[in-house]
Amino acid sequence: MNDTNSSTNSVTLVGNRMTESVDDYVAEFTASITFDKRMADQDINGSLAHAQMLHNQKLLADDDYQAIKDGLEEIRNEIREGKFQWSVALEDVHMNIEHALTQKIGLAGKRLHTGRSRNDQVATDIKLYLRDEIDHIISEILRLQTGIIALAENHTETIMPGFTHLQTAQPVSFAHHMMAYFEMFSRDKARFLDCKSRLNECPLGAAALAGTPFPLDRHLTAELLGFDKPTENSLDSVSDRDFAIEFCSATSIMMMHMSRLAEEMVLWTSIQFNFVSLPDKFCTGSSIMPQKKNPDVPELIRGKTGRVYGHLMSLLTLMKSQPLAYNKDNQEDKEPLFDTADTAKGCLRAFADMVPHMEPNVNVMLRASMEGYATATDFADYLVGKGLPFRDAYKVVGTAVSMAVSNKQGLAELSMDVLQSLHESIGPEIYQVLTQDASLSARRVYGGTAPETVAEAIQRAKAKM
Repeated sequence: MNDTNSSTNSVTLVGNRMTESVDDYVAEFTASITFDKRMADQDINGSLAHAQMLHNQKLLADDDYQAIKDGLEEIRNEIREGKFQWSVALEDVHMNIEHALTQKIGLAGKRLHTGRSRNDQVATDIKLYLRDEIDHIISEILRLQTGIIALAENHTETIMPGFTHLQTAQPVSFAHHMMAYFEMFSRDKARFLDCKSRLNECPLGAAALAGTPFPLDRHLTAELLGFDKPTENSLDSVSDRDFAIEFCSATSIMMMHMSRLAEEMVLWTSIQFNFVSLPDKFCTGSSIMPQKKNPDVPELIRGKTGRVYGHLMSLLTLMKSQPLAYNKDNQEDKEPLFDTADTAKGCLRAFADMVPHMEPNVNVMLRASMEGYATATDFADYLVGKGLPFRDAYKVVGTAVSMAVSNKQGLAELSMDVLQSLHESIGPEIYQVLTQDASLSARRVYGGTAPETVAEAIQRAKAKM
């Protein structure tokens, strides 16, 4: 698409009370066409539905309706082919398209705006745009979840240390760890669907703020555009941006989840952890250190999370002091909203491409799970099975860990004499209890990390998909 910086003197936007032309810089400063032209397709769809409703209500003659339909489709093709000439003097996507339509078909083009305002038009366009973006985001979430499942299926028995406070806590399976992110993204998907259902009310027909005296059929317009119903209150219809804030909120939560996974990738790919390897095509080298393989994709996603948070705060701040109804402030809703959608789609695409190709370093993770006394809780659970109250068992195991630390031994390296000196109920079977495999297998509770339990969770996840 080609931009033109037409002077305000070359095109008159509308007849109004002004006695002098708008300053060229002010025209450029107040224009939104440089960014809202991306809603051209939605704007044309909204105009087509509005025209059909006007025709149905006998407010638009047959010939005018046909001319409007043909003209709008011709403009749509010009935009898609990059032949449409955008004008800053016409301020926004709505007036650019309406002006072009009038240039093509004459008086009929001027009749299209009957019963509507740019205020209800822009609210409708943004909702149509967000509906499309949410659909795209959900499809990418599903692709990412499919990749997580594929990775997890191959590693239900791959053991790694589970952490709390980034300290070794208990052994878990790598599949179990990754499926935690599947659950997070499932909640994200539900939030986007919820956001979509709430925004799916049509503002068209609210006009500037008070409705219109024309006998519009707002229910028909809503139906033609795939909305559930028209909005209830004309003032709220044109001034509401809750749906944009809610979209940015849902995206911020999803970006937080991606950032957590990104942070783990950064840690896991470091030489200090060495838990996983990423394909070279998702990493970069250093300009000075030839040995470096930097996890740039997860690092950048981690960084872009803050960018999306900023957009959420921008929209909240934008709306916090606005009186009803529409204000020019609301023009500032689009750039943060558009960038939030673009950022979310880009990050999801990168993760969906990359996550299935992570390669766990199985032996490294297993060795790491053997450090830090990760099976201490299993030892305590064993004593509970012998009849000790858990808090007494906790003290016995704490003493055992302290002795092992002093002797630089693992729990399983303590002799039977030493262990029985701590409690007479301890028998030789304790050494089997203290293995990583036994620890994993013991946790068969629903939602636990036992391999068979994780395999069942994966099957449930597939069914959800």
